[in-house]
Amino acid sequence: MDSFKHSANKSKLGRTFTKVLNRATTGVDKFQKTKSKMWEKVKHDKPIADETQQPIFEEDEKLQEQALMDAFIAKLFATISSIKAAYSQLQLYQFPYDADGIQSADQTLVSELKSLSELKQSYLKKHLDDPSPETTQLLAEIQEHKCSLKMYEISKKKLDNQKKLKESEIVFLKEKLEETRRENKLIEKRLNSSGALSSMTSSRETLKFSSLTPTDFVSYVKQTTKSIRSFVRFMISEMESANWDLNEAANSIQSDVVYWDATHICYAFESFVCKGMFDGFNIPGFQIPDGSEPIPENETRRRFFFDKLMELKSLKAREYITWKPTSLFAEFCRCKYLKLIHPKMESSLFGNLSQRNLVNARKFPETVFFDSFLEVAKRVWLLHCLAFSFSPEEATVFQVTKGGRFSEVFMESVNDEAFLSPESSPHVAFMVVPGFMVGKTVIQCQVYLV
Repeated sequence: MDSFKHSANKSKLGRTFTKVLNRATTGVDKFQKTKSKMWEKVKHDKPIADETQQPIFEEDEKLQEQALMDAFIAKLFATISSIKAAYSQLQLYQFPYDADGIQSADQTLVSELKSLSELKQSYLKKHLDDPSPETTQLLAEIQEHKCSLKMYEISKKKLDNQKKLKESEIVFLKEKLEETRRENKLIEKRLNSSGALSSMTSSRETLKFSSLTPTDFVSYVKQTTKSIRSFVRFMISEMESANWDLNEAANSIQSDVVYWDATHICYAFESFVCKGMFDGFNIPGFQIPDGSEPIPENETRRRFFFDKLMELKSLKAREYITWKPTSLFAEFCRCKYLKLIHPKMESSLFGNLSQRNLVNARKFPETVFFDSFLEVAKRVWLLHCLAFSFSPEEATVFQVTKGGRFSEVFMESVNDEAFLSPESSPHVAFMVVPGFMVGKTVIQCQVYLV
């Protein structure tokens, strides 16, 4: 009986323990299951959030990369446009030559090339970061448009330069044509003339001692200038035939001058001839030594020079010196030739000094070169005689110095290219033809400007 009770109690305790253990196990299982469900939910929720946000993020990233690339391309095109504009500017400053402009354009060109190199490196290294690519792109496009506008302006300047050069050529050719026509008329008159000493029928014969005007003087200045230029052209052709280096010869006359055009070196030779021929112009009779004709004073002197003017102006220079070999004019021709034509120059051009020797002996060689010189001497002498025929104030010559600023009152430019650059004020490289004062009237000197 007792053993039965004990077995029954034992069985009851086992069932209770088993029941409790089962409940605990069931609780643990529920906890584990709950925990597993929660973890699975967390893991499941995270991928769901990524799947909705990832495309948006990738799209934003692509847009940012595209904006950076657009800004980079805009900067690239703007830099290339800047290089083209700088190179065009450099070409513009080459002609007419502008040393400061060339240096400035060269520095700009080098700077833009460096910028292009930096863009290349940033692209290769993928360093395209930009805090505001949209702003960068707009600024680059503005820069590109400015460069395009600048290139149009440069093209316009080039066309304007070419136009002015063509206009200068037209004016020169018209003057040459007119001069040829006048020479033809003179030849026709000589052919129809009954004698070598026949008088000219031009209106300039109407000069009157009592009514001389500055207009008369201007007319004689123009004739003198044209005769000088004709002689210079002939002299240059002789130099070329003798294989002279004209650039070196021009530089020995006017050093360190950068000419706007290669043909402008002729102005250096004109200045050389004018300087020699007009030296002493303000002194009566050029203060010719050993003059056989004494020069009177005051009012009588005015009449003396006017008579000399009228005596010579209708004759050829050679006819006059043959007629009066001891005159002031003949002595003037001798002195000026010996001073203007250096022995080395004559020897180089003609192979000997025969012309110089004849002139030294007060004999005048019959050559084309000397006849051309005589025409210049005649025109300068006539202008000198007219200058001392004025009253109450005689006409005088004036000169301007190198480096002076251009004055429209006292100067006339032989080259308009100097006015093409608005940034700089042109100044005198050298004087070509001197100016004159007739009382208060100014006859402008001719200058070469840089």
